[in-house]
Amino acid sequence: MITMIAAAAENDALGKDNDLVWHLPDDFKRFKDLTTGHHIIMGRKTFETFPKLLPNRTHIIITRKKDYTAEGCIVVHSMEEALNKVVNDDQPYIIGGGEIYKLGLPYADKIELTRVHGDFDADAFFPEVDPADWELVEEEHHPADDRHQCSFTYLTYLRKRK
Repeated sequence: MITMIAAAAENDALGKDNDLVWHLPDDFKRFKDLTTGHHIIMGRKTFETFPKLLPNRTHIIITRKKDYTAEGCIVVHSMEEALNKVVNDDQPYIIGGGEIYKLGLPYADKIELTRVHGDFDADAFFPEVDPADWELVEEEHHPADDRHQCSFTYLTYLRKRK
């Protein structure tokens, strides 16, 4: 099962200038809990925002740069090539950014979306989750508090089979 995992605002904003526009510690913890032990597929720009490799995950980077290398990572040049690298992982995650989510959407079986309540100025956006294609199967709301500047809701979608 291929899962896209993201945090996106109500206007589908993901981030601006290669950074998130909110700080949600519980969402970071959920991301870590879900992706640990799995392959994570991301674009080069997303990878380059990491201070270091995320522990206990296999990093797959999609880039158009043919000579790009990243120590400890698998570098590929298409979503198809990335997905061919995850054959031994029954739960790979597509983790962004905006262009990679668009490329990954046709292949995804599941979306783990943290919907951040608010509209934000952004230059990267999550693709629209079309209710004709996706069924909301789980929803868990978290109010804003002293550690979270915004309220947010964890949404789990499964692709509808036609």
